[in-house]
Amino acid sequence: MDVGTFIFSSFYQFGDAFAFLVLSACGLAVIFGMMGVINLAHGEFIMCGAYVTVSATHAGLPLPLAICVGALASAAVGALVEVVIIRHLYHRPLDTIVATWGLSLIATQGTLIVLGSTMAGVGTPFGSFQVADYSYSLYRVVLFCMAIAVLAGLYALFNWTRFGVMARATIQVPHMAAALGIDTRLVYGLTFALGAGLAGLAGGLYAPTMTLVPTMGTTFIMEAFVTVVAGGADVFLGTAPAAAILAVVKSGMTSWQGQLFGQIGLLIAVIIVIRVLPKGISGFILRERA
Repeated sequence: MDVGTFIFSSFYQFGDAFAFLVLSACGLAVIFGMMGVINLAHGEFIMCGAYVTVSATHAGLPLPLAICVGALASAAVGALVEVVIIRHLYHRPLDTIVATWGLSLIATQGTLIVLGSTMAGVGTPFGSFQVADYSYSLYRVVLFCMAIAVLAGLYALFNWTRFGVMARATIQVPHMAAALGIDTRLVYGLTFALGAGLAGLAGGLYAPTMTLVPTMGTTFIMEAFVTVVAGGADVFLGTAPAAAILAVVKSGMTSWQGQLFGQIGLLIAVIIVIRVLPKGISGFILRERA
């Protein structure tokens, strides 16, 4: 492999890892990072989006529209879960661990019983392109672009819209927001639904690239949590740089020694980050600004 091809391959692997980390983590960054709800059912929201996307594709919908349907379905399930379960546990964070873990088990086993151990997938779209003697999937480039678009969309939503201002106010100082006339219960519900919808979007986007099984959420949840923890509480300042740092580590270790070492390197990098920066990367950025 010549130098130019090696550099391109390294950037391609970095972009692939970065997209996976960002898309996996954005929904959790809203629910866990912003709202403080430890959502162990995050992987099952991703699974919901993937299953609905593939089902909609089999029903004849184009893949982009099917992905939107999958994201909306996950958002609707998230809104229902927030009303029935999470709404009563906002001041009991440890209880949210048990509740969402139980929900995760129910969703996984329920999917296994109702839909079976696997579902027929859809092919990866757009084909591939050639660089020197190596072939690369064009869809992976699309996923990288989608990750950037999701980050930009979240930034715009929470900084430039009325809902975003109300959501940040409600999450940071709920009693003051309620005193100003904001329906905090509605804002909490919509914000949780947004996080679930982003998880469903990740599932829908990655559905063409993987085998659909009831336990597929576990593929995403570890990397989602480590990205959010390394990024810190501020989803806008922390998620992207955390994903970039972890993507460099993961892609480098994977290309050097394989997938297992990539996962090990990822975990070691997170341990180092939270040891040096207890409040995550966003906490360090905010401290430097202050």
